[in-house]
Amino acid sequence: MPRRSIDRPAKGAGSIINLKTGEALDQSSLPILCERIRFYREKAGVEQKSLAREIGVTANAVSNWENGRGRPDINLLPDICSALRISLYDLYGLPEPSVRCTAEEQLLLDRYRQLSAGHRTAVGELAGTLLKVQLAESAPRISRLLFFEKSLAAGYGVPTEFESEGRPIYLYASREVDRADCVFTVSGDSMEPRFHNGDMVLVSRIPDAPTLQHGEVGAFIVGNETYIKVYGEDALESLNPSYAPLRFHETEAVYLIGRVTGTLDPSQVASAEDVDRYLALHPEGI
Repeated sequence: MPRRSIDRPAKGAGSIINLKTGEALDQSSLPILCERIRFYREKAGVEQKSLAREIGVTANAVSNWENGRGRPDINLLPDICSALRISLYDLYGLPEPSVRCTAEEQLLLDRYRQLSAGHRTAVGELAGTLLKVQLAESAPRISRLLFFEKSLAAGYGVPTEFESEGRPIYLYASREVDRADCVFTVSGDSMEPRFHNGDMVLVSRIPDAPTLQHGEVGAFIVGNETYIKVYGEDALESLNPSYAPLRFHETEAVYLIGRVTGTLDPSQVASAEDVDRYLALHPEGI
């Protein structure tokens, strides 16, 4: 006998369709859940006792469901769907989501279902590892530099004891950031128009002063004061012509902190969320 073609009710329709006849069913007669359990069981060619055995109930329980004398416990619904190879959407006669598995995804899912529990665990662990690698590759790279609270005086400044330790600052990695070791804030206007008051500047530490060339901008310590200045032949010079060069007695020690490599854009400071994600993906640290 040929199978009857059944049309799904339109989305939002109020009537329930008898899956055998295709006719509207009085909602007060048989619960749709009971109707569909019977329909899909018969469609799958599964006897009541076989379905009962697979989901761990008695054949009488299945019979009672199908005749509307009872309903299955909600915790049994996933097992019923698995046994009848249907979805919860099928069981309740609901429209399925627009997102469906592709043929390739469905093939992978079918193969996964055929695996033993141990092999499923192995597949899950492998998928987790691959996803972690993928996330690590796509996550923004973070660099850790040191931020010094003591500002670099772009002017004459007020002598303050320089703290040499600093605190960590996390930045989105770039060629410019990778060249730097620390960050200072500019105080004053003697280095305008290139560096402004309040700018954060990137500094590449240099162990020995002679490695900075004349004409380059550096961060210096003279006594207890820190400066951002142009390294001149016999003085530390400002870019703002309103400021005279700073000259020091030959007995004064001028210490070079490092070369100023550029101005730090505030958007380069990594968000706390990105730092946390990066550290989670890189437990070895930054």
